[in-house]
Amino acid sequence: MSLQESIYLDNQASTPVDPRVLQAMLPYFMESFGNPHSSDHAWGWKAHESVEIARGEIASLIGADNDEIIFTSGATEANNIAILGIGKALPVGKRRILVSKIEHKCILNAANSLLNEDCTVGFIPVDNNGSVNVNWMVDELNKGDVGLVSIMAVNNEIGTVQDLSLLSGLIKSHGAFFHTDAAQAFPTVNIDVSDIEIDLISMSAHKMYGPKGIGALYIKRGHTKNMKPILFGGDQEQSLRPGTLPVPLCVGMGFSASILSDSSIEESKTTKELRNLLYDELVRKLPNIRLIGPQFSNRHSGNLNIMFPDVDSHQLIGFLQPNIAISTGSACTSGVTGASHVLKAICLDRRDAESCVRISVGRFTSRDEIMLAASMIADAANMAV
Repeated sequence: MSLQESIYLDNQASTPVDPRVLQAMLPYFMESFGNPHSSDHAWGWKAHESVEIARGEIASLIGADNDEIIFTSGATEANNIAILGIGKALPVGKRRILVSKIEHKCILNAANSLLNEDCTVGFIPVDNNGSVNVNWMVDELNKGDVGLVSIMAVNNEIGTVQDLSLLSGLIKSHGAFFHTDAAQAFPTVNIDVSDIEIDLISMSAHKMYGPKGIGALYIKRGHTKNMKPILFGGDQEQSLRPGTLPVPLCVGMGFSASILSDSSIEESKTTKELRNLLYDELVRKLPNIRLIGPQFSNRHSGNLNIMFPDVDSHQLIGFLQPNIAISTGSACTSGVTGASHVLKAICLDRRDAESCVRISVGRFTSRDEIMLAASMIADAANMAV
């Protein structure tokens, strides 16, 4: 079976580029290839105009204004600009940073690097479903020294959806900046910054059917003055992300955001139905499997994280190659020895954690693929015992 014939169920690692997005991008490789920062001629004007249209499409997805969006190379860079940019500039007496224990590694490592900048870092515990411990967080906020809190909107491994509205109210009432990594949020969660006060939001194109190599960071108007740059060069992107913008990628991310703005509710509904069907079929064939993380009402619409008791997850996935793409967790920790830090944080022991796989349904998954995948995964699990 070729890759084109195999069943792709790892959409939280990366989504395929939507054909509509690809078509929107193509002219900017060969025809409108000008530098968007070349202000002296029409080629540059056209490229600049296209970038600004894309910026507006991304802003509209979250209810922001165009000038509150800066382009980055992806969510990892956006997260670093947010955490390090704010963290380095925090005033004396407010140099404590809180991050949840189930954040992406780039958040955890960026926060830890600020220990060299006279900051301290606290790690917010989570319950067995991955929801942050609000009481613990409030106790820490009440100490008065917290300047920044970063909590991801939707977890990339177990799919937990955090209550951003509740968290925002608590964090902002204590005078701290609130950042959320929303790379996995769409289309599951509707984020509107006119309703929820969030200071910084990180986004990634290749998690929402756009191209790899491009992301965006929402920065609430007025907050750039509270940030220190971590990259240096020209004055592009409000001097926070210098360098020539990749016009085709910007256009692609903008168009992918536009598609989500129009269809996210229906898309989320469809992926939920297929995700639930897959889980029901797996339970019917393998009654002893266990759903890890939250129930479906509070979970990424396409996410399943399943423990197959007494089965080594790597062996299970190996049996499925090259027919089905699923994973043990985040692609950014692929190959790292030891259990996932997310699964540890929700109190799974090492043996159980090493029996877990992440399956993620996406926009282009079909019902026929779900039924075939359920049979093939069940067969592989029985072989791997």
